[in-house]
Amino acid sequence: MSLELANDLGHIEVANEVLATIAGAAAMDCYGLVGMASRSQLKDGITELLKRENLSKGIEVRIERGEVVVDMYIIVGYGTKISEVANNVQSKVKYTLKQLVGIEVNRVNIFVQGVRLVNED
Repeated sequence: MSLELANDLGHIEVANEVLATIAGAAAMDCYGLVGMASRSQLKDGITELLKRENLSKGIEVRIERGEVVVDMYIIVGYGTKISEVANNVQSKVKYTLKQLVGIEVNRVNIFVQGVRLVNED
């Protein structure tokens, strides 16, 4: 599934993975965020910290009833206020997708999957 936009010049189709990659890159700029957690290993109770090139695997973008919804599975740094980190990530992702793609994101859902020491590998 992808996002379809139309303007006077033609038709634009943006894949959900592209939106997820943009959202992940924007989120990584936020203080207190260690990284994204893999959605595929959540079933086993194990969270894997994803590298920068795989950020989109920790993000799901979907369109529900005409609204853009972004689900992000994150790992925060130990000692940071989780609610503040989540709020910053939500704001940054909404702003960045609006500026770069021109879409209005209705919801950014944050799922904190773990807490790690910042200098832990």
